[in-house]
Amino acid sequence: MARTQGRGTPTAAGPARTAAPSSGGGEPGRPASASGERRAGYGHPWWTLLAVSLGVVMVGLDGTVVAIANPVIGRDLHASLAGLQWVTNGYLLCLAVLMITAGKLADRFGRKRVFLAGVVGFALASLGSGLSTSVGMLVFFRCLQGVAGALLMPSTLALLRAAFPPERLEMAVGIWGGTSAVAIAAGPIVGGLLVQHVSWESVFYINLLVGAVAVGVGAWVVAESRDERGIRSLDLPGVVLLSGGLFCLVWGVIRSQGHGWGSAQVIGFLAGAAAILVAFTWRESATRLPLIPLRLFRSSSLSAGVVLSVLVMFSLFGVLFFLTLYLERVHGYSPVAAGVRVLPLTAVFMVSSPLAGWMTARWGPRPPVVVGMALIGVAFLGLSRLTVDAAYSGLWPWFVLIGFGMGFVLIGATQAIVGNAPVDEAGVASGLQQTATQLGGVLGTAILGAVMTAAVARVLPHHLVQAGLPPSIAGRFRSAAPAVAQGIPPVPRGTPLPVAHAITQASYLSFVSGLHVAMLVGAVVAFCGAAVALVLRRGRAVERVVVV
Repeated sequence: MARTQGRGTPTAAGPARTAAPSSGGGEPGRPASASGERRAGYGHPWWTLLAVSLGVVMVGLDGTVVAIANPVIGRDLHASLAGLQWVTNGYLLCLAVLMITAGKLADRFGRKRVFLAGVVGFALASLGSGLSTSVGMLVFFRCLQGVAGALLMPSTLALLRAAFPPERLEMAVGIWGGTSAVAIAAGPIVGGLLVQHVSWESVFYINLLVGAVAVGVGAWVVAESRDERGIRSLDLPGVVLLSGGLFCLVWGVIRSQGHGWGSAQVIGFLAGAAAILVAFTWRESATRLPLIPLRLFRSSSLSAGVVLSVLVMFSLFGVLFFLTLYLERVHGYSPVAAGVRVLPLTAVFMVSSPLAGWMTARWGPRPPVVVGMALIGVAFLGLSRLTVDAAYSGLWPWFVLIGFGMGFVLIGATQAIVGNAPVDEAGVASGLQQTATQLGGVLGTAILGAVMTAAVARVLPHHLVQAGLPPSIAGRFRSAAPAVAQGIPPVPRGTPLPVAHAITQASYLSFVSGLHVAMLVGAVVAFCGAAVALVLRRGRAVERVVVV
């Protein structure tokens, strides 16, 4: 595999093995297949974009259809709030821990090969999720989905980075994000229809069809690419240290909800994460072929892009998880009705992602990301004023702002990461981006969940007393805060109807009070992200790897 600067200029490594350019638009020509024969679409950048987008569609659909299905899953499988969050967090944990390693594996063994393996694994794990008969079984298969997703997602951006010339990369990333947004936008409606008219299991089965199409198209059109310099290297000590450090970090954050931030278990895991990640940094600086070349972080834009990817997904997962519970549990909407009402957020995301790609190509990533983070912060402030009986007219404008903000930030931050990394390290850079987004999702559900539970526990006895319960009885309900934070009133069996009504109303008021605090935390995070985005610059990496 030869490397070129810009487009087609041979380097000292030897002549560039590229086909003649196509006649239209200046796109690279279609390279020959491994057998030396040409076939329609093979290796063409736009066909490659189509193929990897199908994989992104599968993962994007899975995220939002599961969010809509969560309340029904919790009821049918008798899940607690912690168990229900593990349906999401188990998936995100495996993604966050393995994403960078998977990106390195893609660079070494071939991005197409790893991408297709991830698609197949994701489809099979989805089948297992649909067949689950208990929360534990579902969490297990969701973890397998996370492993497969870790193989799949870094390869998508790495394949685009290898296939597209630098001047077209911003637009390609924008379309990539727009494709994900289409899937996210369709998820609430598709998920609501399936949950309401078929079953919650069916939301996983749709991945079998999408996965089959993705494998067929990908095997036909995607040309293999890899990092030839790292073909014989895999930093196994680095893999172990990074995976261990990320696991301790994510596990400690998740356990904080049940044990509190001051518990010995949580402090131990977080301290262990810090120690292991320090050891990982020392290892990477000392080895000749590291898992993550630390020189990547010399780019302030790349480093800021990683931070912003964490912050934006922190916001998105927090909004989807808790506002879905608000719509279905507090307002009593059906899954379809809740999905329709979330549509302003996801549908606008579908528009804002390609728009952000165009804006980034024209002005660089800083303007869209700063504006996007500011919009998200304003929307969170608006949502912090929700009431139990708030009209939908008080919700959808904030959903629209969040949708625009998410698209602007996610695409701009992605371009800042991928565009500032050398193309032969595209898998590692893509892994960094994907790890950051999944880590943000875990932090969003875990930290905001802990914030909500603590806020609910603080105000629940007060609301129960105001509803007419004696203080001595109201205090006993404090232990029910995790259920109330899920939107479930803790009404004991056989409770007289007037008392049950009082407990229900007090629980909903407490839920909304907790939601207010969580939204205020989200607003602070978003405004901090807008400040971080001021350091972003346009990617300047022009080195390209010619696909084999």
